[in-house]
Amino acid sequence: MIGQKSFIGSILIALLAGLVGCRPGAPESSPAAMAFSADQALATAAPTRPKIIANPTMSDLMQTSPLGERTMGRADAPVTVIEYASLTCPYCRAFHERTWPTFKRTYIDTGKVHFILREFPIGRSSGNAWLATRCAPEDKYFELYEDYLKSQHQWVSQDVRLDAIYRVAQKAGMSRATFDSCLTNQKIIDGIKWSKQRGRQLGVVGTPTFFINEKKVPSIVTMDEMRALIDPLFKARVAADSGS
Repeated sequence: MIGQKSFIGSILIALLAGLVGCRPGAPESSPAAMAFSADQALATAAPTRPKIIANPTMSDLMQTSPLGERTMGRADAPVTVIEYASLTCPYCRAFHERTWPTFKRTYIDTGKVHFILREFPIGRSSGNAWLATRCAPEDKYFELYEDYLKSQHQWVSQDVRLDAIYRVAQKAGMSRATFDSCLTNQKIIDGIKWSKQRGRQLGVVGTPTFFINEKKVPSIVTMDEMRALIDPLFKARVAADSGS
């Protein structure tokens, strides 16, 4: 019992310290129920690993998805924060529960940060949920994203449960016909595959992974860590603009 408690404690400490994240693992079962598998589709389309960009520049990072970006905040904000996320990832949920509200209020709503969210599905359930999120009206995208994270216990399992995934989308006003059509929308499937492949090229191997301007942060980020990373960049940009 003591050993078990010690193990659980070490996991919690790692989580709080931002040292862990979600990584690709064993595939979910019930392939007959699968409508989307980013990993399998990518393996078919690109049998060799993508060439990794060792030190991506802002130009590399800002290459836009064929589906367009989903963003918050001013496009010309002094600092850009990109998050690669999987909807089944408990560490992505932890970030959005613990850090996101204060981060959004402090940096996005005040015009200091341009935030970009990008799909990096891990597992088939995440792929299907991302498809539904992309099929939602653009003004519902972040709302549905948040709903999928908050309700992971209702739809995430080893098996792909499309009915449970749909019930979350239904709350955002999506009809079953739209949801079912979305799961076979090749344009959106290809766009999400592109997002994950591009993330891999940028060195993303798990979620959440953040890029704060050009700095990669592959872990949960606390609010204190966000301040330590963003504030110097913001001040430098303001100083540079004032001197020009």
